[in-house]
Amino acid sequence: MRLSRLPPTPTVLLCAASLFVLFSLPFSLSANTSVYYYLEVYYKVLSPLGVPQQVITVNGTIPGPLITTTTNWDVVINVLNDLNEPLLLTWDGMQHRRNSWQDGVLGTNCPIPPGWNWTYQFQAKDQIGSFFYFPSLGLQRAAGGFGGITVNNRNTVPVPFAQPDGDFTIFIGDWYTKNHTDLRKLLDEGKELGLPDGVLINGKGPYRYNSTMVPVPVDYETINVEPGKTYRIRVHNIGTSTSLNFRIQNHNLLLVEAEGTYTIQQNFTNLDIHVGQSYSFLVTMDQNASTDYYIVASARFVNELDEQPAWARVTGVAILHYSNSKGAASGPLPDPPNDIYYTSYSMNQAKTIKMNTSAGAARPNPQGSFHYGSINVTHTYLISSVPPLYINDKRRSTLNGISFIPPETPLRLADLHELKGVYALDFPSRPKNRDPRLGRSAINASYKGFIEIVFQNNDTKIHTYHLDGYAFFVVGMDYGEWSKSNRASYNKWDAISRTTTQVYPGAWTAVLVSLDNVGIWNLRSENLDRWYLGEELYVRVADPGGYNRTEMMVPDNVLYCGLLSALQRAQTPHTRSSASSLRVLTSLNFATILVLVLLAIIP
Repeated sequence: MRLSRLPPTPTVLLCAASLFVLFSLPFSLSANTSVYYYLEVYYKVLSPLGVPQQVITVNGTIPGPLITTTTNWDVVINVLNDLNEPLLLTWDGMQHRRNSWQDGVLGTNCPIPPGWNWTYQFQAKDQIGSFFYFPSLGLQRAAGGFGGITVNNRNTVPVPFAQPDGDFTIFIGDWYTKNHTDLRKLLDEGKELGLPDGVLINGKGPYRYNSTMVPVPVDYETINVEPGKTYRIRVHNIGTSTSLNFRIQNHNLLLVEAEGTYTIQQNFTNLDIHVGQSYSFLVTMDQNASTDYYIVASARFVNELDEQPAWARVTGVAILHYSNSKGAASGPLPDPPNDIYYTSYSMNQAKTIKMNTSAGAARPNPQGSFHYGSINVTHTYLISSVPPLYINDKRRSTLNGISFIPPETPLRLADLHELKGVYALDFPSRPKNRDPRLGRSAINASYKGFIEIVFQNNDTKIHTYHLDGYAFFVVGMDYGEWSKSNRASYNKWDAISRTTTQVYPGAWTAVLVSLDNVGIWNLRSENLDRWYLGEELYVRVADPGGYNRTEMMVPDNVLYCGLLSALQRAQTPHTRSSASSLRVLTSLNFATILVLVLLAIIP
């Protein structure tokens, strides 16, 4: 049989490009256990609070596309940076087992330059739950750039509740009408960010529930539901620095999951969700279906009493719309907690959130089969935060007296290439009586160790802390200064395992971490202003057998910068228009690409 030359039709060109993608992407493909996404990050002018401003979108929207995968599946995400500044996306809550190369923070990755694209590949190894992604550099998250991640159970592992009738992801967060570069300038000048201008729900401003509080109508979010049905609602606080109380008018929130752990199920009428935290609720549509209802996220822990009226405006309002509703939501907003004289309300609420020890999650065996409470602690770190202070005439934030300086060369690459002086393994295990300083400090942790971290908040504002690469057991929290005697109050059986925890002002929170994931991992304040001012460090968990014994190899597409810039190969800059064909390709699954290739080559 004689083969004729195929004409350069669009199908043939697409298939040729498909072959190129198949054989050039820096990963192995799996027909049934991989998902592929293409994310374009670029600016748009939007007016979520009625004021035109430059925001950061992913594929043109806020929030960006939902990344959906299943336990143990590979996730492949090609990211195009169409901003005018470097970009990294980090995957908050994804543990990247043995693969900190994909973490998307400056300690592990060089930024993606403007006009460049880079492909992340990681596995949702032994994980389920609700997480999110966001840009990790220079307050970019305050301008958008975020989206959800949902990791579903495998079919062989039952979920500890009936299949919901639907699934919604809701992002709540404080918002400024200044763009992120102006916010950076304020912090660089030693100023506070001040009161937010509002709270967004899924990137949209508040429903006009009150003409005084919302003087100008703006686009608002609507969640459409059917009467009598039950929905899973995943809520993420993606804001800059404000804790928010979440509630739905006249509806109970049945808590079922927190950041990858199934919880003991309990109903809440409202729940405090702190910056960087995520929860899943089951909500049954059991109210009068002839009217709509308010969905509310309002500011918490506002200690400037003279500014309370201004803070009342910092409230996000969306609408829960029943399909046969005949009327708009009405009446006052559902009340927030009235705890001015009950300062332990929120903490006591948090203490009730516990692990469902009998449920399976990523694996069939029960979540409680790991008896963390009986493991001996190998090292304790008491990490103290204080109000911002001045170092070398610059306003900075510190942990144990050290304000972290962003590295020009990623710490993990520095280790791989045996570079000296990039950072120091000198983070103190408790605060020292010395002047605060700038530095790049890391904890030198032992693989398979079991450490206790106590966050002591000596600041006047609430903080939340997140550890990449791990989930930790939140075993205790209380007001006052932590001491060894507080260990007697620890929950050693069903403490919630999560990735982000709050620390109340003048209080402490204790977590336990099993160090079974090699790599270099970021420990940071999720409050963007404090993170930007230096409130972070890294935890190095070295591979005990040497490089590539336990840890995955450096990816072929690794980017180089700083002291290793000479190793970086040039890349032709892309634009949104030139990347359109790549977007099509990366949205196709493996089987579809193979079919296209076969159609192109079979005469």
